[in-house]
Amino acid sequence: MDRIELSKAKSFKGKFSPTPDKSISHRAVIFSSLSKGESIIRNFLRAEDTISTMNAMKMLGIEIQENLIPPFPPLAKGGKGGFSGELVINGNGIYGLKEPFNVIDCGNSGTTIRMLSGVLSGNPFFSVLTGDESLRTRPMGRVITPLRQMGAGIMARGEDRYPPVAIKGGGLNAIRYTMPVASAQVKSAILLAGLYADGETEIIEPAKSRDHTERMLSSFGAEINVDGLSVRIKGGTELKGTGVHVPGDFSSAAFFIIGALLIKDSDITIEGVGINPTRTGLISALKEMGADIEIYNIRNLSGEPVADIHCKGGAELNAINITKEKIPALIDEFPILCVAATQAEGLTTIRGAEELRVKESDRIKSMATELRKMGAEIEEFDDGLSIMGKRRLKGAFIESYRDHRVAMSLSIAALVADGTTTINGISSVNISFPGFFEILRRLTK
Repeated sequence: MDRIELSKAKSFKGKFSPTPDKSISHRAVIFSSLSKGESIIRNFLRAEDTISTMNAMKMLGIEIQENLIPPFPPLAKGGKGGFSGELVINGNGIYGLKEPFNVIDCGNSGTTIRMLSGVLSGNPFFSVLTGDESLRTRPMGRVITPLRQMGAGIMARGEDRYPPVAIKGGGLNAIRYTMPVASAQVKSAILLAGLYADGETEIIEPAKSRDHTERMLSSFGAEINVDGLSVRIKGGTELKGTGVHVPGDFSSAAFFIIGALLIKDSDITIEGVGINPTRTGLISALKEMGADIEIYNIRNLSGEPVADIHCKGGAELNAINITKEKIPALIDEFPILCVAATQAEGLTTIRGAEELRVKESDRIKSMATELRKMGAEIEEFDDGLSIMGKRRLKGAFIESYRDHRVAMSLSIAALVADGTTTINGISSVNISFPGFFEILRRLTK
């Protein structure tokens, strides 16, 4: 059955490495495929979303060799955990893709469909991108609008709002585009289209979104200039194959960071975690709440800052206010932050997060509905939530809405709640974090 029963944890202890970073794994495959020559990607995340990206590039004529690494026991000597692998990709350059013979299935991956929309807009052939039932409800207009301004022939279902997306690319012109909403996926799609455009494409963000694309494209030889909230890319520059070592995923580590903070007898060390400042807004929020978090052994890995994170339980958390400008740096951590807020003294408010209504599920509604079943006191707004703490959670039968981050967040809530909690729809976790429940089991053993 696609469900799990979890009970209150007495302790939460151990040392491990999280799964490889999902966002960086996606980008490494796409950028390597658009480069000339061989690229080697080490510590690639083998999860459903990233495999969708890899299979899409194969359909576009890219040769990818997989050297699979079996999953290590999550707490084995050396601290390895999760599923990882090494990829060897022989790219043909930005103009070396082939027209796909069939429709490209992006599965559940919004990153795949949006970034490939940018790539395919620059290629002079016909292609169609689709996905599973959930992905076919995700908004595409925010990508289609700027790509059309660049000259792409692109259309989608529901008056150009939803997948499937049909693209006849080629002949792009550079634009200056002010984004209405900060989104790394949309920004990346425009930058990738900018590789094919005549001239220099400039993007202005309302707030800083994650910058993995800018960092990594530069390492492949793209001409990119970042100045505050402005990013510019020069078209026509060929990329060159290189090596990429993917760090551990901060978004995956976040569940265990908060688990350690909420379970009194806790002592957790998470090794090799990416701490890109556009991704770690949760750390700032938790420290403001009074959390005991140590970040040490900071180093650089393939252009990304990496560190080890140590967390202990026992600190009393206090409520805080999360405003709109803070949302981009903790967008994926919203569900697990909601769990932390139920155990913080006072009223926590999170506003300016309307983007979460159109993720794998409506994450605002999903977390409000299911945490209420467990005894949380929550008020829902169009753009966020207010959560009154500290509340004693109780076991319940709860739904994940087939959303991987909701499922994992509610699993941490279950470890804090009295009694037994049954979570339905846990297979969705494989979208980003194969081995999650095995690590959870070992840490609570």
